[in-house]
Amino acid sequence: MAKVIDARGLACPQPVVLTSKALVEADEVITIVDNEAAKENVSRVATSRGFQVSAEEREGAIYLHLTRAVAEPRKASFTPISGPTVLLVASDSLGWGDEELGKSILMRSFIHTLSEVGPKPNKIIFINSGVKLVVKGSEVVTDLRHLERQGIEILACGTCLGYYELKEFVEAGQVSNMYTIVEELLQAGKIISF
Repeated sequence: MAKVIDARGLACPQPVVLTSKALVEADEVITIVDNEAAKENVSRVATSRGFQVSAEEREGAIYLHLTRAVAEPRKASFTPISGPTVLLVASDSLGWGDEELGKSILMRSFIHTLSEVGPKPNKIIFINSGVKLVVKGSEVVTDLRHLERQGIEILACGTCLGYYELKEFVEAGQVSNMYTIVEELLQAGKIISF
């Protein structure tokens, strides 16, 4: 029996996140979406994981029928690397351009999605204005604490927190120093920076 995911009305990337989880659990998934972008994104992730995709439009919705192309043992879709994966966040905004889009929408969506997908980084290091994300009032503090509970180490540059006068407002992770940050980066198997 197919697992059904009703993703109508959900903002990006939720239809993909919910479908990705279902693809691990089932050989047949039906994802219901209500827009073309969600249809394309869900179809792309399903195809990349070895599923055949067919779409059917009815009653103002798009029903995506996802069927595993070849029944084979489920395995991780990534190649392990030696050394931890470190995410280096050097800004409180994701990308360049409109500030509201980068801070309030993209960064919040990125951090939230990070807590729901895998593989996850082993550590997240916040420097420069990125430290504003770990303090009281940040829109992503709840998601960062969720990541901590999942075992991800979160470090925030103490010099940067001091510069922005935010040291006493840290609510996620721990205050670190440049020596530790450099050491963590040099020992990393993979660094993702933005």
